[in-house]
Order: sequence, then C-alpha cells, then structure tokens
Amino acid sequence: MDTGSHLLFGVTLAGLAHLDPSVAQNPALAQAVLAGTLIGSHAPDFDTVMRLKGYSHYIRYHRGITHSIPALFLWPALIAIPLAYGLGAEDSIATLYLWSLLAVVFHVFLDMFNSYGVQCFRPFTRKWIHLDILSIFEPFLFLLHLAGLLVWLEFDYQPGVVFTVVYAVTFGYIGLRALHHQFLVGAVKSKLKITGICHVVPSFHWFHWRFVVETDGGFHTGRIVYNRILTEERYSKENPNPIIEATKQTDGVRTFLAFAQRIHVTCRELQDGYEVSWSDVRFWYDSKLPFGVDVRLDRDLNVVSHSLGWRKRAWDPPFV
Repeated sequence: MDTGSHLLFGVTLAGLAHLDPSVAQNPALAQAVLAGTLIGSHAPDFDTVMRLKGYSHYIRYHRGITHSIPALFLWPALIAIPLAYGLGAEDSIATLYLWSLLAVVFHVFLDMFNSYGVQCFRPFTRKWIHLDILSIFEPFLFLLHLAGLLVWLEFDYQPGVVFTVVYAVTFGYIGLRALHHQFLVGAVKSKLKITGICHVVPSFHWFHWRFVVETDGGFHTGRIVYNRILTEERYSKENPNPIIEATKQTDGVRTFLAFAQRIHVTCRELQDGYEVSWSDVRFWYDSKLPFGVDVRLDRDLNVVSHSLGWRKRAWDPPFV
C-alpha cells in the first residue's frame, strides 16, 4: 500500500500493543514499541533506495527480497535490538521484537492484497502474489485508523480497546472485499463465457473495478461499474518473430519479463528500423496499456534504445 497508510498503521499497531500490560504500564517501553512499529511498518519498502541505480533495478528488486520470508524475521531483529539497547529496554527486547514483527508482517500482508503484488514466498519461489482485492490506497482503512488515532489522542479511552475494534473492522473489511472480488470474478467469467485466467482489479471506488481475461488467443478487458460488466478492448497475442526475439537481450525487457504476467507485445516498422512494445495487460486502463518497455532497433536488429516504465503521468491512473 502507499507509504502514508503503512506509517499510520504502524502508529495504530503501537496503540494495539497496549493490550500487553507490560507496554501499557511502562511509558518508556510504549515509546520504544511505537518506534519499532513505525519503523517496521515501512522497513520492507527500504528497497526504494534501488531507484538510485535506475528504474530497471527498482522494478527488479522492489517488493522482492525485502518482503521475503527471511526478511520478515530479519527486519524486526534489526529494529528491536538497537531500540532495546538505545532506549534502555534490554529486559523487554522480546516484546519489542514481537511488535516490530507484527508491523513488518502486516505491511507484507497488505501488499499481497493489491494488484502490484509481492514476492513474499521467496526463497521458495519468485512468483508474484497479487490478490487484486485492495487498491494501493484504501480511503476507508485510512480514515478508520485515523479516527482511531484521534480517539486515542483526544479522549481518555483505553488504546488497546480502541484498536482492537479498529483492527477487527479492518480484517472484516478485507474479508468483505475478498468476497465481493470473488463474486465479480465469477460474474465476469459467466458474462464473457470464455475460459481463461481472470483478473478483477480494484480502484479507489468500492464499486468500480477493471478486469482482464487471458485466453489462448489474447486478452479481453473491460470495466465493472456497480456490477454492470462492460467489455471494451481485446488484444491478440503476437506470434514470435526474429524482431521481437532480438529485444530480449536488453536489460529492460529481461526485467519486464521477470515481473510481468499478462504479456502483450507489438512490433511496428519504422523508416529506419523497428519498434517493439512489451506491455503488461494487468495494468490496462482506459483503452491504454500504460506499463511496459519500448525498444527501438535498426534494420540489422541492433538495439538502438529502450525505455522501461510507465507510459503515463504520475498523477494519472492506474495507481499501483
């Protein structure tokens, strides 16, 4: 999810930690737990430093090893040990580790539910897990946790009780979204009457979704608006040819192929060569394929240039 939401959830987890009497009765430990959950809620996204080495490195490593199974246990240790000794809470290092662990796990758990996905089962598999249930920013969850935080700060309510309710509603909301998503997947398959892999992708609006269905022959895309299924674009699958094959040597295409799942590739002839465009149809939006890599080749099939990333402005949808 977005950075702001992750950080807010880190603070509310610190409130939930007051269910532990050792935290509730020790202000110094409570502050250390707050620091641990705040850092832990963002720690997996420290891989954004890879942007300094270029967008290709960022795509290759973002939500990868830093979100993996070993990282779930390593991040809390890197957080809890310095905090315990730096804040004089050595006797409570296990408590600090536990709440830092919960913050890291909750971060990865939420990332798994959006459409970008996460390689959370590394090192056993590099498969991208994306359940397509939550958007990158969920206004309801953000406002719910913000309201809980305001109640904690402004009123004399027990934070453990307040955030037990907040997190119960949070998991209930995710469960309802999952059921709604499953219903829509079935509805799309029934409407299109085709066999294939179906992705139904959320938006900020509860009742506006997009869908992509991959069949042997191509991709069917469309929108769902208040349960009305509107089919829009169809993309055929390009047959492999030497021009397309020649682009696979580029770093951008290799990175793209390691990440993308619903791949559409086109080839067009230019005056002085060719242009090959690889796109991930999962991110189809408004009759466009905004994410992919474009490769220019000369007449001898030598790569002239390539560009990997979003073919849209940062403030334009889709937001993933």
